[in-house]
Amino acid sequence: MSEIEIGIEELPEPKTEELIPKKPSRLCPRGIQTFTVARQSDETGVSGEGVVIEGVVLATGQCIAHWLYPRPKGSIAIFDSMNDFITVHIKPHPGNRTIITYDDGEQEKYGLFSEEEVPQDENHKVSTPTDN
Repeated sequence: MSEIEIGIEELPEPKTEELIPKKPSRLCPRGIQTFTVARQSDETGVSGEGVVIEGVVLATGQCIAHWLYPRPKGSIAIFDSMNDFITVHIKPHPGNRTIITYDDGEQEKYGLFSEEEVPQDENHKVSTPTDN
């Protein structure tokens, strides 16, 4: 028998339980939450309209944002919190009429939306430039 065959036969089988994702620890009580950022317009003309960012909020509360432009890779930034990300990149541009959609379907709208465009649902948050 060759050395290659012996090496393959001796590999232990992975335990199925080890492969199953575990619940977050008590130190990080929630898991990862994904989101997208869609702009209805682009004040600066840099990122464009539609979905321009995909991101995650980690169990620690930190936010990782991935700009989808410039293609093909875009760029990535890490923020201490989702609120920091929104304060820096969303609230300063109310004319973009931005919608953040989370993986559970919750949406947050920021900017200059008319009353007809703002859903009256408890799963939706609306922020204007004067919100803190």
